[in-house]
Amino acid sequence: MQFCPVDPGETKLSADFEKIGIVPGKSFAPPAKDTLAITEGTEAGIKLFTETIEEDVKKGVSSGDFFGSRKYLGDNYMNRAIGAKLGIGGLIKEEAEYFLYKADPQGAPYNTAVNNYEVTFKAGQFPPVNAFWSFTMYDGKTQLLIENPINRYIINSPMLPQLKLNKDSSLTIYIQKDSPGPEKQANWLPAPANDNAYIVLRTYWPKEAILNGTWKAPALVKTN
Repeated sequence: MQFCPVDPGETKLSADFEKIGIVPGKSFAPPAKDTLAITEGTEAGIKLFTETIEEDVKKGVSSGDFFGSRKYLGDNYMNRAIGAKLGIGGLIKEEAEYFLYKADPQGAPYNTAVNNYEVTFKAGQFPPVNAFWSFTMYDGKTQLLIENPINRYIINSPMLPQLKLNKDSSLTIYIQKDSPGPEKQANWLPAPANDNAYIVLRTYWPKEAILNGTWKAPALVKTN
């Protein structure tokens, strides 16, 4: 905090921080009488933060709500925190929209330790963009890329000439830890060998159909 001058609109917030021992350039030293309340408040805040992300993902809240200027985000600190957690430095919605695949409809993380999944773009229904789209796999626990035998971490629109379309011109991407076999390996996106896979579909310079919500990202389906 010592490197960030206090914004004029947040002087009261900064003063409130100081009351509980959060002072720029100094180690956090809360007043002894407030330690329990701060601990309980922190736990409650993290719980609310996690639940809000889960609900927003279920409802398909636009990623554009989490990124942008101070003027755009205002004092919506929950959305600002979500943006910092999910993708600090994320682009505004006119430059990119992000579709997150973190949990199934029941709220459980995608378990690629035991399950195989696939996602299919129907014919003519690739993400409508002016630039390109990309589908990237992460370890949901570390949020890092997945080491794998074919050194593939992403499937994106520039790769389309190397991918295999289905007979109806749709495209299926296979999401699993083991190869789906030689006939399908061109469309294989290797997944982590654990119970928490996290995939992001990024659409760069999205067209109006994405911005207004008319175009919907395809669902991730368990296939085993």
